[in-house]
Amino acid sequence: MNHLTQQQKKFVLEYIKSLNGELSAKKAGYKSKNLKETASELLAKDAIIHEIKTQIKNQISSLRVNKGYVIQKLLKIAEFSLEEEDILDKDGSITGKKKLRDTSAGLKALESLCKYLGFTAVQDEEDEYKQAKIVTISNLDDSKI
Repeated sequence: MNHLTQQQKKFVLEYIKSLNGELSAKKAGYKSKNLKETASELLAKDAIIHEIKTQIKNQISSLRVNKGYVIQKLLKIAEFSLEEEDILDKDGSITGKKKLRDTSAGLKALESLCKYLGFTAVQDEEDEYKQAKIVTISNLDDSKI
């Protein structure tokens, strides 16, 4: 943050906390009538964008979170959220019907996992249609299995 003013430095730090430009401008001490416009102007400056990216990278690297840990947690969230549970009637009795616990959370965890692992919705045309291979086993008796 060498070539930023103290107020700009404060804006960057506040913006990283809240990701709200208007609030960050206010907390940084900007006094304009239109703080939203002030925030937009600040966020359009290359030096501020560069500093935000640098600060975020520093924060992420200081966490030292293992990728395997993140993947495990996302899988657990997806599995738990997409498990079936019994539907109860108004008296608390089981109706015999089932529902997924939290489809939204499960799908969001799966989406995050796909992004994290680098899966994309767009694939090469050659990968799009793969021919199915059918394997059959004939003339086997039970003693060979």
